[in-house]
Amino acid sequence: MNKNIQESPQKKLTFSDVFAGCGGLSLGLINAGWQGVFAVEKHPFAFETLNANLISSENDFFDWPEWFDPKPIDVSAFVTQFEEKLRGLKGKLTLLAGGPPCQGFSLAGERTQTDPRNLLIEEYIKIVGFLEPRILLIENVQGFTLAFKKNGDEKHKRVPYSDIVIEQLEQIGYQTFSKIVAFSDYGVPQIRKRFILVAVKNDDPVLTKLNGKTPFEILEANREKFLLSKGLATSLPVSVKDAIGDLEVQAKKLVESDDSPVKGFKQIEYNSDSFSSPFIQLMRKGFGASPNSIRLPRHKQKTIEQFQSIMDSCTLGKTISKEDRERLGINKRAITPLNENLPSATVTTLPDDILHYSEPRILTVRENARLQTFPDWFEFRGNYTTGGTNRKSDCPRYTQVGNAVPPLFAEAIGQILRELAS
Repeated sequence: MNKNIQESPQKKLTFSDVFAGCGGLSLGLINAGWQGVFAVEKHPFAFETLNANLISSENDFFDWPEWFDPKPIDVSAFVTQFEEKLRGLKGKLTLLAGGPPCQGFSLAGERTQTDPRNLLIEEYIKIVGFLEPRILLIENVQGFTLAFKKNGDEKHKRVPYSDIVIEQLEQIGYQTFSKIVAFSDYGVPQIRKRFILVAVKNDDPVLTKLNGKTPFEILEANREKFLLSKGLATSLPVSVKDAIGDLEVQAKKLVESDDSPVKGFKQIEYNSDSFSSPFIQLMRKGFGASPNSIRLPRHKQKTIEQFQSIMDSCTLGKTISKEDRERLGINKRAITPLNENLPSATVTTLPDDILHYSEPRILTVRENARLQTFPDWFEFRGNYTTGGTNRKSDCPRYTQVGNAVPPLFAEAIGQILRELAS
């Protein structure tokens, strides 16, 4: 690793990523010109993916500190073990990024204040206090902006958790800006809206550069320029077909999966000439091989028939209705058959939340990764799925992709923050 990386004026703006997952936010910031310092992620599979693509690469994406071995670690243990080292970096880091686990805030979940995952934001605040970075970047689900209704004290039942976090950051010397952002506006081919918070130290020149505007106003003003720089249309969102049309099974030769920990699965023999679009060209830029994680699901015949019935009789592009669920005998609450001409529904950690637009199957990990704007050179590691007692603790490939911040959006906002911080 290059220990002189910070001497380069082109890479003087540094970031660290807490709750880094498989690296979507880090990848986007790197593509925007930021230099990584360290990343914190506790799940071994997710860290394996992050490490293989961004940390151990020969590209010096991270100028990793010698005191922190690159390995998975829980954020609480990280804070306890390295408090002194973190305090030694006070004021030296430009940007601290982090997407604290969102499940406790998700509208699809129980949303209780006592969910232990919600407490991880407190560890993030501790790290902020130790490092005092110039800028903070937080991403979370829309439910982060709503008050808790269950098992909460009176304040948390009345006040959105986002407001409480903003109050804490303002108390330690940051000015905050927040917004619910539609990622489809920035080339992400799915209907995915997320809470984004940017905080800037009260005495930082970034506030002067903003000149009364918010980072989000600048982001919106730069939207068309960003999309054009990527070869994408500015008037219409990227459709599902334009994102994954080259990964269809139809007319493809099937071969044994070459990266499945479990034998007996098939994958397509990838053919880049089968279908293309500006988005696919962007995802495949500089990469001529077959992407990994294209293992096809192995559905039972009964499941295939049910999926076909959904595709034939339900509205494509919309979550199937309660009436359709009852008519088809489906217990699952949320399942969406995709419309090839529209963006995808939000990619989640559950593979069967979304059905392919023309084939009676769930999407592959790579298809989900495309919808999340991971380039084809980015390789996912670990198991594909996890069941049974390991479901709540493991982070297989589908989960890694579903939890990630789309790199393309991270790059868009990363460019704005880099310009402001320069």
